[in-house]
Amino acid sequence: MPPVATATARQLPDPLTSEQLITCSDPATGLRAVIAIDSTDLGPGLGGVRMKAYPSFWAGALEAQRLARAMTYKNALAGLPYGGAKSVVLDDGDHRNRRERLVRFGELVARLGGAYLPGVDMGTTTEDLALMATAGAPSTCSTDDPSPWTALGVFHAIRAATVHQLGSDGVQDVEVLVQGVGNVGAALARLLVDHGARVTVTDLDADRAERVAHEIDGRAIAADEVLTHATDVFAPCAAARVVTRAAIPGLRCRIVAGGANDTLEDDACADDLHSAGILYVPDFVANAGGVIHIHSLVAGWPADELGPALGRIADRVGSVLADARERGTTPLAAAHDQARALVRDARSRPTPR
Repeated sequence: MPPVATATARQLPDPLTSEQLITCSDPATGLRAVIAIDSTDLGPGLGGVRMKAYPSFWAGALEAQRLARAMTYKNALAGLPYGGAKSVVLDDGDHRNRRERLVRFGELVARLGGAYLPGVDMGTTTEDLALMATAGAPSTCSTDDPSPWTALGVFHAIRAATVHQLGSDGVQDVEVLVQGVGNVGAALARLLVDHGARVTVTDLDADRAERVAHEIDGRAIAADEVLTHATDVFAPCAAARVVTRAAIPGLRCRIVAGGANDTLEDDACADDLHSAGILYVPDFVANAGGVIHIHSLVAGWPADELGPALGRIADRVGSVLADARERGTTPLAAAHDQARALVRDARSRPTPR
């Protein structure tokens, strides 16, 4: 038998960067999944269930760990009593057993005893979460789609960024390119137009982009033009890691702020954006509206409490940007430092007996 050398240690995720990394496999249904719980210092790990095709199991595990860490930061900065987690269900293209796989996954999530609170993410729906809940998984967004609230939070983040970077009072007459017009991106485009922005949209589904552009009286561009299109704000709301080091020299925007998770190819991109004079609003600050909405449901907030809570995303963006400017660092570094301090503080508190 040849040595196992097709995947080097450098290419594989380090499972010890997460508090827990749980594999889930069920040959009867074809389920193959991984759950990454990054931290429970602030509370149980809250994060979505992503269903997506990956080149390998380890590629999915790496993405789960990376996104779980972002959820730790997102929940900490949003002031929520949750740690960070994420799960990925590997999509092999055979959807005949989708229902059975999700039920089985729900059973395996239930075994964690509440340490992981699953939510909607790329490739899953509220119906999928409801199906998992029937198998015992905790239910966070099995009845309400958090996408509109994510979009509203991103809108507030963009508004704060334009004040900081463009000196404007808001988004009136600001040009915004929204990449990906699914549930979040389409809702964001409508909000921006309602507040006077000039919006261009793009999507891998060109027909969908044209429909949304017609609805908002905007325009659509081809998906392959997105990274070189001139605009004030580039709002990624689709696939992860769209901003790469190779793409940054060609960007023709002044702000990057959107609803997509894991926007940057790696953290070094934040330095490159800063050097290019492009303001990057960390995605885990900008797109916290969905988890805030989830918490409002779990905590039973009054109806009039959610709107102001989402509006405070603008205040947090402003705080991160001011901190970065004062320290002469990037907004990403400032946001990381703020979130880590909150987690360290929680970890240092005595555990209640």
